[in-house]
Amino acid sequence: MELGTAIDDVRAAKKQAKNTVDASVRADAVLLSSSVDTELQRVIALASEKGASSWLTCRPLKRHGLTLTKGEFRDGIHLRYGWLPQRLPSSCSCGATFSVAHALSCPTGGFPSVRHNEVRDLTAHMLKRVAHNVSVEPHLQPVTGEQFRYRTAIQTEQARLDVAASGIWGGRFERTFIDVRVFNPHATSNRATSIASCYTKHEKEKRRCYEQRVRDIEHSSFVPAIFSTTGGLGKHAESLYKRIASLQAAKTGEAYSCVMSWVRCKLSFALLRSSVMCLRGSRNLRPVQLDSPPTLAVAEAGIRI
Repeated sequence: MELGTAIDDVRAAKKQAKNTVDASVRADAVLLSSSVDTELQRVIALASEKGASSWLTCRPLKRHGLTLTKGEFRDGIHLRYGWLPQRLPSSCSCGATFSVAHALSCPTGGFPSVRHNEVRDLTAHMLKRVAHNVSVEPHLQPVTGEQFRYRTAIQTEQARLDVAASGIWGGRFERTFIDVRVFNPHATSNRATSIASCYTKHEKEKRRCYEQRVRDIEHSSFVPAIFSTTGGLGKHAESLYKRIASLQAAKTGEAYSCVMSWVRCKLSFALLRSSVMCLRGSRNLRPVQLDSPPTLAVAEAGIRI
């Protein structure tokens, strides 16, 4: 009994010491943050979001898909600390002055769509492990006279969301629709807004567009999965991926903390790689000259098969 009491005392002392150190570090961080300019404060806050540093702190193991090229790592460091990456063009193919903020938002070349699709496909892949009836870009049922509260509600015939799955919450037949958005916190429309308010703003926009339609016509639940290009997650996205991690932990017997760390790490790598693609990808607008069909060329030129 005395040994057990001693062990408990040691654990309590260790916990108290850890809490003291953590409080001291947080106080130093607050003091340091208040001594720098507003732009750097925002960069520090973005880098401090939960999961945003996962790509930097893990071991680069190729078999787990956790590696970066030399250029990707270098650009990732520059993006993380708000430094200007080297060897950037002076102007974009769209005609605007090239900058990091512009590169992360410019639709020329389709790279923001690639970034969005990367997160969408990763989410669907994770859901296939734990949910049923997972589909990518499912069409919504047509609107037949229903009235919506918000004028911004999407009522088009071909409306669709990013991912749908059954059994995430509730019974195995309860359907959940997910819509993904990855926003650039350094864009002009977001720069003057706090990070927390950015997530809230984008979540509200998505909910006003789709939530009532999903609830009233699909009789399903709706989740706006909002991410920042720096690796942060919005409140609803956080709840979604915690649920996915919880379901997988229960299914496989793994520790929830381990699965959740894996989820954050995979999302972090997906967002970083796609951000680097936005930064370095080719935006050449010149039309591509297509070659003749191989069958025609082989037949007319007498190419040996």
